[in-house]
Amino acid sequence: MSCGGSSNVPISSFRLADGGSHAGHISADNTIAVVSTINNGITVWDLTTNEQRFVWRHQDDGNNSVTNIHIAFDNSYVVTSDREAFALWDLDIGEPEGFWRIDETSIRDIAVSNQGRGILVGRSSGKVMFFEPKTGRRLEFLGHLEKVNSVDISPNGFYALTGGNDYLAYLWDTRTGQVIHKFEHTSRVTKVSLDDKGRYAFTADSKRDARIWDLVTGKEVSNLQYMARQRIFTTAVFSDDGKYLLTGSPARRINRWDVKTGEELNEWRVSAREGSKPASAVVHDVGFLSDNEIISESTNGLLEKWKIEN
Repeated sequence: MSCGGSSNVPISSFRLADGGSHAGHISADNTIAVVSTINNGITVWDLTTNEQRFVWRHQDDGNNSVTNIHIAFDNSYVVTSDREAFALWDLDIGEPEGFWRIDETSIRDIAVSNQGRGILVGRSSGKVMFFEPKTGRRLEFLGHLEKVNSVDISPNGFYALTGGNDYLAYLWDTRTGQVIHKFEHTSRVTKVSLDDKGRYAFTADSKRDARIWDLVTGKEVSNLQYMARQRIFTTAVFSDDGKYLLTGSPARRINRWDVKTGEELNEWRVSAREGSKPASAVVHDVGFLSDNEIISESTNGLLEKWKIEN
């Protein structure tokens, strides 16, 4: 049981997508949300005014199949991808800056650094591509032996965190391709996330292990403590003070954890997607609004605000 209890009732909710969504991301400062909607392409929202800023079309075939979205830490650019291609968007003017197709293997996950300087593309072949759109420089990381499931990039674009079906996660340097730390698991790594301030890494596998690592030493800080035999994570965000981790899951769950101990402190359950049977929703992203409030974005098409009960 989590010491802060659980809640299924948000403080407030705001609809970002009628009919639900395929993917979504909330900016690091919680002022922007980008949503891959089922019915209306990709929408960009100003969360300070709850106004829609842009509507984008990833490809011109009329069908929106974007499953990966990442907003740069400095809110300058967004990358979107389906299985075949990725696009870079200027968040200031709302225009595309480039569109690239990958023919050999499908795209599994994507991330972008500040000013759109570098784009990280994880692929089903096990290769991870680091690409600089402005210079054309391309580096392929070949450390993974099987499918890559999740990637993240540091705000400055110098460091990548990648995890795959080979039971491994790597922290590596995008300038040289050199491995800095190797994080080992006992099953396939399904989610990785970097602390934007460079203190921690989060890596989770498909069974029992969800670990927080010290990025300087590469040593384990904690292993999240939960009773379930299996827990899958769809997103993970560290608080600004580095004390807490917020995670989302495919089973409507949001959880807050103590970084140092791995103890579960709170649990919330987002609203189910309308018409889903059984009632379900996947949490796309989460964010810390303050010391006592968080927000979430899910396949239900809602941005929901929650109170932290200490």
